[in-house]
Amino acid sequence: MRKEGRCLVHIGPKMEIRVVTLGLDGAGKTTILFKLKQDEFMQPIPTIGFNVETVEYKNLKFTIWDVGGKHKLRPLWKHYYLNTQAVVFVIDSSHRDRVSEAHSELAKLLTEKELRDALLLIFANKQDVAGALSVEEITELLSLHKLCCGRSWYIQGCDARSGMGLYEGLDWLSRQLVAAGVLDVA
Repeated sequence: MRKEGRCLVHIGPKMEIRVVTLGLDGAGKTTILFKLKQDEFMQPIPTIGFNVETVEYKNLKFTIWDVGGKHKLRPLWKHYYLNTQAVVFVIDSSHRDRVSEAHSELAKLLTEKELRDALLLIFANKQDVAGALSVEEITELLSLHKLCCGRSWYIQGCDARSGMGLYEGLDWLSRQLVAAGVLDVA
């Protein structure tokens, strides 16, 4: 089935969605992936390259590509963009000193031709850490209203260790896919 230039594959009653998860190193991308996949906290280790897992949620089957965020790996991100329907960008809310670096990387992502139609979900991770930036502060510091103008985007506070906020983010993705006509209402 083809819809708006995106290749979607039906597998049984579930719709398969390609998601790429990006963000700076240490933001919690892999922790989020394995919390969604196995509902357990895994001690974080730096991702060298990528992880790929399938997460089923409601009527969706998310194929999630979790790509390493170290500075030297970021130029390789572009190799994961083709046919991506959603980008999950993860921010470490407790690292105020890295917000401008995250802004720079997000701004680069949003100029990529292959991602122009992709939904953007931003997880403001580590909300449980004392002194963490709030969702409102991150929205302001990243200039999201200006940066993401003309694009479907959403920022969700979360705590990858406990899972708080993760499914609310997936709910937003699901609603956006229904609204765009990509998914049938089930």
